[in-house]
Amino acid sequence: MSLDRLNQYRILWVLVFFDLPTETRLERKVAASFRKKIMADGFVMFQFSIYLRHCSSRENAEVHLKRVKKLLPEKGHIGILTITDKQFGDM
Repeated sequence: MSLDRLNQYRILWVLVFFDLPTETRLERKVAASFRKKIMADGFVMFQFSIYLRHCSSRENAEVHLKRVKKLLPEKGHIGILTITDKQFGDM
C-alpha cells in the first residue's frame, strides 16, 4: 500500500452542521458569533450552515472537536461529523 493511499485514511475532515434560531436580535448575535468563532478556528463554509475543516491527523481533529464543543450555543441543533479524506473524496 502506497504512502499516498495511507494518508487518505489518516487525514480527516471535520464537518459541523448547524441550525440555530435567528428570530430575535440576541439569537442572530449568538448564531453570528458561533460562525465567526469556528471560522477563526479554521473552518470554512461548505454550504450555508455546514462548515468544514481539514485535519492532518485524528489527534488534530480531536483538538478541533473539543474547541467546537466548547462554543456550542444553548439553543439550536448542531451535529459534528468526522470523515476520512478518502470518504470526502468519494462524496
